[in-house]
Amino acid sequence: MKKFLIALSAVFVLALAIAAKDAPPPGAEREVQTTAVKAPATQPTATETETPAGETSESGVAPGATQPPTPLPGTSASEVADDGAFALLAGLEVKGKAPRTGYEREAFGQRWSDDVTVEFGHNGCDTRNDILRRDLRELEVRPGTHGCVAQTGFLDEPYTGQVRRFDRGTDEASRIHIDHVVALANAWETGAQFWDGDTRRNFANDPRNLLAVDGPANQSKGAGDAATWQPPNKAFRCDYASRQVEVKAAYGLWVTPAEKAALERELGRCPSRAAAP
Repeated sequence: MKKFLIALSAVFVLALAIAAKDAPPPGAEREVQTTAVKAPATQPTATETETPAGETSESGVAPGATQPPTPLPGTSASEVADDGAFALLAGLEVKGKAPRTGYEREAFGQRWSDDVTVEFGHNGCDTRNDILRRDLRELEVRPGTHGCVAQTGFLDEPYTGQVRRFDRGTDEASRIHIDHVVALANAWETGAQFWDGDTRRNFANDPRNLLAVDGPANQSKGAGDAATWQPPNKAFRCDYASRQVEVKAAYGLWVTPAEKAALERELGRCPSRAAAP
């Protein structure tokens, strides 16, 4: 019996030793539990790495903003509306139109005269062809005309936003007009009737005030100002308003209250302002 008890005790001690060997060290269970609930470090999301709103990307334009329109051939940076256009507009005199009494096209000199002191003047070519050569792309000039006469080309027409083919002598060519952005009759009513003949002739042939455009659109405009007519192509209205302001400022013409309000409205919608924070 004594031997049996000794053997049983030995077995019990051996079992305790084995259990102690396999048990985890103190605190291990807590460490495992902590590891199970610990969240892994997060990586930056795509949104977090994008250019923040209000800051510019490498292109210099805020994400989602509209790129400023590319000026037409022959235009200057000042013709894309910005604070400069507003400043010019603010400097224009505002009052009602003078009577159109005495107005006639001949008061502005011979049509498309080269005898002027504005750009392209005295270059040996008439003003109409000067503007066609400036505004047409893929231009071909008629041989034997000293580089003057535009024969064929394509016009990215600003008033409608469509492409027009120009092929001299065809009906398509007759649909392309040269428009005075500030109409001659409107100029007469807002100051030109007080000018001398040379100034009127310069005005009628100044490239800043001339565009190759769609004939029907030009006819619908007539002698309208910014308050009564805007290009159907809304994307061009910013440039159109800027041109009118630039020309009127250059020649000291005034604007009517309604005209000024319309110009302010269109300048305020220019991409450069719409994209501003």
